[in-house]
Amino acid sequence: MVKATKPHLLTKQSISGDLVELIKNQILEGELNPGDRIVETKLAKDYGISQTPVREAIRQLSGEGIIVIVPNRGPQVRELRMKDVFEIYSLRAVYEGLAIRLAVMKATDDDVRALQSFYEQMKAKVHDDSVSSLLPDSLHIHQTIIELSSHERLIAMYRTISFQISLVNRILGSASTKEKEAWQHLELIEALSKRDPDEAENVMRSHIYRSYCEFADMRKATDPEFDNRAWF
Repeated sequence: MVKATKPHLLTKQSISGDLVELIKNQILEGELNPGDRIVETKLAKDYGISQTPVREAIRQLSGEGIIVIVPNRGPQVRELRMKDVFEIYSLRAVYEGLAIRLAVMKATDDDVRALQSFYEQMKAKVHDDSVSSLLPDSLHIHQTIIELSSHERLIAMYRTISFQISLVNRILGSASTKEKEAWQHLELIEALSKRDPDEAENVMRSHIYRSYCEFADMRKATDPEFDNRAWF
C-alpha cells in the first residue's frame, strides 16, 4: 500500500505526474514492493485530491508495465519476472552497445576527459564510509555514454526503460560492493578512451551480459530449478 511520505512533491500543476514519480520513487526506495496493493481511494484521501488524477497516474504506470490491474484486487506493483529481466538486459545490450560505438566516434576529447574525471571521483568514494553505494555513479556513466551518442531516437527509447533499469540495478546492487562497481565501470571508460568502436561495443555488451549473469546467479540461489540459457 502506498505510504503518504512525501506530500510536498504534489503540486497543483501536475498532480497525476507527481503521483507517478512519487510511486516510482517509493518502489526504488523499497517502500513499495512487488505485489503491494495501491488503494486509489486511500491515496486520494491521504493527499486531499480527487480520484481522477490518481486514476490517471495508475493508468500511466500500468502502461509503463510498472503496475498491474489484478481482478478483484485492483492495482498492485508488478512482480519482476526473470523474463522481464532478460528483456531489459537484452535491450540494454543493443541500445548501449550502439550508444558507446557512436560515442567513440562523436564524443570530443573534452567529453572523454570529463567522464574520466567523474570516474576518478567515483573511485575516491570506494573508501569513503559516508557513501553507502556507487550505483548512482554507475548509472551516471551509462547515461552519459547514451547522451554522448547524440542519437536522439536512441536516447528517447532508452528513457522509456530507464525506470526498469534502475529497479533491476537496485535489486542487483544489494549483492554488489563499491569496489566491484568501481572496477567494473573502469572498462567502459577505457573503451571510450581507446576510440575503437568495435572494441567499445564488444566491451559494453560483455559488461551488460556479466551483470545479467550475476542477476541470474542470484535467482538460481533462491530457485534451484531455475534454468536460464537464453541470451542474444
